[in-house]
Amino acid sequence: MGLAKEGGLNKRKQKSMYKKFNRGRGKKPESSALIYGINPIAEALEAGKEIDKLYIQRDIKNDHLKSLVNMANDNNVPIAKVPLEKLNKFTLKAHQGAVAFLSSITYASLDNIITNLFAEGKTPFILILDQITDVRNFGAISRTAECAGVNAIVIPHKGAAQIGPDALKTSAGALNHIQVCREVSLKDTVRYLQDSGLQVIACTEKAEEDIYKIDYTIPTAIIMGSEETGISNDLIRIADELAKIPMSGKVSSLNVSVATGTVLFEAVRQKIKAS
Repeated sequence: MGLAKEGGLNKRKQKSMYKKFNRGRGKKPESSALIYGINPIAEALEAGKEIDKLYIQRDIKNDHLKSLVNMANDNNVPIAKVPLEKLNKFTLKAHQGAVAFLSSITYASLDNIITNLFAEGKTPFILILDQITDVRNFGAISRTAECAGVNAIVIPHKGAAQIGPDALKTSAGALNHIQVCREVSLKDTVRYLQDSGLQVIACTEKAEEDIYKIDYTIPTAIIMGSEETGISNDLIRIADELAKIPMSGKVSSLNVSVATGTVLFEAVRQKIKAS
């Protein structure tokens, strides 16, 4: 009995020592969406896999990495040049200066979506997210957008949240049911939507009119910006209308996912009333 206690105590000590030794080492569990190494990433691109972002070690140059970067550019994959320490936070395995994250979704063509909606006699309802990089906000917005009947979410090629397992989980599965389009230029995308007959509404505190004075029963695209920087000036300048959420409290702003829900369900209310 005494030996059993002593043995149990030793195991507890060993476990405690193991935790203490590994505490603060900074190694995180690897995501199932992570791939590393030049050849595996190149093979994923050749196989048509959707890559959310490619991270390249900034201080090394070789022909293999250059070829990978060219291949990524050809496939419109966002690329970030980062220090070795950043890559090592993703994985301590032999990454060869290249780490990528697979997307949990397949990106859709906005052109096809708009064309099909009009062909089916439906009224397009599009959500554009400008510089929203927080995964949880993106997931929550996606869930709200799907519930509100949004046809597609548009995100920029650069400066968007990573759409991996965390985003899918936060969206409560909504990202399996709503189409997401990744566009190189949101400015060109807004112009395209306007040329296609959609009004583009920028939801910003810089507006004089409030969101309740906009008619959302016609083909519409709504732009929401990040909490830190808001909607870029380029998009504000070319939007058809600017609208704000009226505030009466001492806090001057809402979380972007809450703000998005407020605007989208005002559109839902109008559509139900008009039907």
